[in-house]
Amino acid sequence: MKLLKYLGFGLLAIVLIVLVVALFVPKTFKYEKSVSINAPIDSVWDYTNSLAALDKWSPWNDHDPNMKKEASGADGTVGAIQSWESDIVGSGSQTIKTVQKPTLFETKLDFTKPHESHGEAYIKLAEEGTGTKATWGMTGSMPYPFNIMVLFMNMEKSMGKDWDNGLGKLKSLSEK
Repeated sequence: MKLLKYLGFGLLAIVLIVLVVALFVPKTFKYEKSVSINAPIDSVWDYTNSLAALDKWSPWNDHDPNMKKEASGADGTVGAIQSWESDIVGSGSQTIKTVQKPTLFETKLDFTKPHESHGEAYIKLAEEGTGTKATWGMTGSMPYPFNIMVLFMNMEKSMGKDWDNGLGKLKSLSEK
């Protein structure tokens, strides 16, 4: 009986420690990568200025070429939406939030499967000598107490390969 009592108190202590630590952990995360492209900013903008343009170099198309997609609204303008459904990469939608030619394209992300989450993605372009620096990023948040998972997330391990693949395709398309 004493053993069960100690186990119960031990478990309670662990839960309390996790809840207290989660109070001090950020509830937001950010991941971004950049690539230098040997092409003028307007050429790179052509591949980042709409949902269809992003789709040309999306690394997730490689994971599921049979992904079902639907678009609504005037692509390349605020409010346009692309939805996707896949048993491999999940389901969700991306809505254009900001278009500032030729430097910024932002979207709102709503994932529905495999689990519900929300975030924002962006492509920032900047002139870099005679070329362009393209920065692709994503931000999101996690509610308390699940934000403690931020301490254990390795964004580079989980997203780095796909980000490198996508930016490599963007670079290749832009430099043609």
